[in-house]
Amino acid sequence: MNGLGIVAALAAEARPLGTGSKSAAGTVTLGDGTLLALSGVGVAAAAACSHRLAAAGARALISWGVAGGLDPGLTAGTLVLPCEIISPDNISFATATDWREHVRSAIGAQYTVCTGSLLTCRAPLGSVAAKARAFRETAAVAVDMESSAVAEVAAALRIPFLAVRAIVDSAADEIPRAALMAAAAGTATLRIGRLLAALARAPGELPALIRLAGRYGSARRALSAVARSGALAPHTLYPMAGGALT
Repeated sequence: MNGLGIVAALAAEARPLGTGSKSAAGTVTLGDGTLLALSGVGVAAAAACSHRLAAAGARALISWGVAGGLDPGLTAGTLVLPCEIISPDNISFATATDWREHVRSAIGAQYTVCTGSLLTCRAPLGSVAAKARAFRETAAVAVDMESSAVAEVAAALRIPFLAVRAIVDSAADEIPRAALMAAAAGTATLRIGRLLAALARAPGELPALIRLAGRYGSARRALSAVARSGALAPHTLYPMAGGALT
């Protein structure tokens, strides 16, 4: 293994990283020696997976996947390499500066990259109004539901941390309730049965789901470009960031 551990909430988010062999502990060793753990949605699940990766030998951690846009200027497919993560309790965690800039340099010619703050929430921000309020209150450019947990574990262990997120829904997009129900907390797979049941109750959400699927495709292509860049693994070159800031 190369000492790098990656936490992704959903299997679909992790797909750009490739395949590997699964261990008895539930982690996957990718072809380059990176350890991958699929946590499911939410901070508690992400924290547990982060500890599992550290116990398996990870000496640096990445929170990987998609995010929702809070900054109205961000569109689907924009890469967010945040300089800091803001937790649900308003605690900020820094990312490793040199490591982040190395990844940014490797991908910046191909994709728009934003390094603004990333907010982690315990519940999804599905409405335009909720996203606008979060943007006003925190100035974070994007939101997810796992990164602060991974950052907190990394800070406690004093190991480098990075977040790599690609925007799916923009600040102007309402997330269909069917999509929110399909991504159940604590599971690493989309619950198709829940999605179909929700659609049966609200068939008018189908056009919004189709648009969201197209935007997810843009985010997945951006994540695939990062994975192909080869910039993720050489973390030993980069010192640990400052951990919790406030």
